[in-house]
Amino acid sequence: MKRLTRPAFALLALGLFACGQTTGQADESTGPDTGADGDAAAVAQADLEVLTDPSHEAMNQTAPDAYDVLFHTTAGDFTVHVTRDWAPKGADRFYNLVVNGFFNGTYFFRVVPGFVVQWGVHGDPAVTEAWDEAEEGNIEDDPVRQSNTRGRITFANAGPDTRSTQVFINFGNNARLDDPRAMRGSVFAPFGEVVGDGMDVVDALYDEYPVLDYQRFFDPETAVSQGDLMEKGNAYLEEFFPELDHIISATIVEADEEDADAGDDATEEDAAE
Repeated sequence: MKRLTRPAFALLALGLFACGQTTGQADESTGPDTGADGDAAAVAQADLEVLTDPSHEAMNQTAPDAYDVLFHTTAGDFTVHVTRDWAPKGADRFYNLVVNGFFNGTYFFRVVPGFVVQWGVHGDPAVTEAWDEAEEGNIEDDPVRQSNTRGRITFANAGPDTRSTQVFINFGNNARLDDPRAMRGSVFAPFGEVVGDGMDVVDALYDEYPVLDYQRFFDPETAVSQGDLMEKGNAYLEEFFPELDHIISATIVEADEEDADAGDDATEEDAAE
């Protein structure tokens, strides 16, 4: 039986930083509103059998040493470059979530200016429940080899060895996340970073809604509740927080070999200095 319970899983997403939740009965959800942006086509590409089974072979492929992910969102497009050596287990999980369409239609539900933007709760609560209950839903920690600086992408977690499907991009220099001793054992190991001018798009994600926490906000209709999102799916956000941006599609773009060679050259130069 899986070690985490549903309330514990709801505290994924940097639970140490004001992340209280509420829970409720699960409602059916068909994902985000489908319109001209092509949401319906993107969501249709996802295989529900795979999405609800973290142990499925398709969800356990080894990622390339380096790869790019193009995020097509309601705020614009940005690309994340993943370097598997930074955090192999995290890079593999992220790769499998992308290639199987897990992120298609998911919302950027936590946008905290100056801190992080977070996503990875599936729009269908049945998918969320399946991952919550499966032992394979979580992966072991990777050691922290890179710092949580601006533009780096990292898995959220609820403690040691609890990384699942939620990730965040650092808006600023969050190096305080690098030391598990300061994070009560939580390990935040970056596995990639936003490249090019992609952070211009990330910075533009809608950030006007407060996030529910026990100290300040108690009403899940006026502050985004991760717990309600997990229980009710995208229907919850669409009803109470319609301005939130979401991912239309996330697709793998193989890293260009020339770029990889350039990165190796830069690493050698740094070592020489």
